Amino acid sequence: MSLNSVPSGERIQIGFFGRRNAGKSSLVNAVTGQEMAVVDATLGTTTDPVIKAMEILPLGPVVIIDTPGFDDEGRLGSLRVKKTKQILTRVDVAILVVDVTIGISECDKELIDIFNERKIPYIIAWNKTDILESIYLNNQNKKPENDGMYSEIGKEDGHKEIRLSSVTHQGIDELKELIGTLFKFKEDTPLLSDLIEEGDVIILVIPIDASAPKGRVILPQQQVLREILDCNAMAFCVQPKELPDALLKMNNKVKMVITDSQAFVTVKDMVPENIYLTSFSILMARHKGILKGAYRAVKAIDNLKDGDRVLISEGCTHHRQCEDIGTVKLPKLLRSYTGKKLVFEYTSGNTFADDIEGYDLVIHCGGCMLGDTEVRSRLHISEGAGIPMTNYGLAISYMRGILERSISVIPEDEL
Repeated sequence: MSLNSVPSGERIQIGFFGRRNAGKSSLVNAVTGQEMAVVDATLGTTTDPVIKAMEILPLGPVVIIDTPGFDDEGRLGSLRVKKTKQILTRVDVAILVVDVTIGISECDKELIDIFNERKIPYIIAWNKTDILESIYLNNQNKKPENDGMYSEIGKEDGHKEIRLSSVTHQGIDELKELIGTLFKFKEDTPLLSDLIEEGDVIILVIPIDASAPKGRVILPQQQVLREILDCNAMAFCVQPKELPDALLKMNNKVKMVITDSQAFVTVKDMVPENIYLTSFSILMARHKGILKGAYRAVKAIDNLKDGDRVLISEGCTHHRQCEDIGTVKLPKLLRSYTGKKLVFEYTSGNTFADDIEGYDLVIHCGGCMLGDTEVRSRLHISEGAGIPMTNYGLAISYMRGILERSISVIPEDEL
């Protein structure tokens, strides 16, 4: 797999923030080496976040996000600021772009407060040093009064600072290096590579029904398959009806069966107790770092009452099919299991709930299309509002009576 084919959810998410006309878009273009964003001296040229997945050396695969000015005004301006705040839930590293000839503004200070509150590592990029140099010359090398910006912001929060110019490209390479040192390349929690060994036999149950995408398998299935192959283990892909025959032919040498969550009801009685059984969605919750919280929240399903609102949120924006799991199968199962008249609402893509406090339960997809930071942020937002948030696979396995079995392969300290 080439770096540019890395899924967006597995890339470093880098956001550029700041006031209007600080030079964010020019800096983004300089960093990416592309005319990614429209540049103009007019205030508010960037009206919507501009997002691009790409490879930047030495960082590797990244997602670059150019945001509207955080000091935008008026009705439309407030909507743009709202979109920028939404972007703040997903970034791994923030670049605060400040016009060095003007200095830190009130909106910059507000952004810094948000970075610190959300524990987002950030860099202050003092932009337009080329203009500052001309000021030096015009003042016969006398230091301008506003050239001492570093002292305005303390270093107690551990952020980094750099001076640069998107015009002369001064400091651009250094900025990319700085991002690499600031971003904490975590030891990614694997999907299952630490749970299997070379030579293990793993069966993947992949239903091909009306909701399956034409001509391909979905991303979590691809990622699990690749990780199995990377471990030099053996993967066998079947549909539910083929599973008994596959188990028989493997002569009880199968270590684990991984199924699509919606097939749990069909698969659970086919798999002997001595073989691990889990789902792609549960493994994705582990990989994204929300398994513990989602596991603890799943029993909240039993507390639902008539009229309670359930938010079902997906990270992708696929076309809904007639048997869609999120809008059809899950609501049907929840109504049947609880016996309650529930109200369901749905979000997809990078849109989460505007008012999370209005819900009684959140059930999230595996989050394969979202970065780890965004998935964990959604859990944090829900927990902060006292709203339990669980996961498709955990919810379905719980309602099917096999939750403990479906997580038996997961180390206890992760739950």
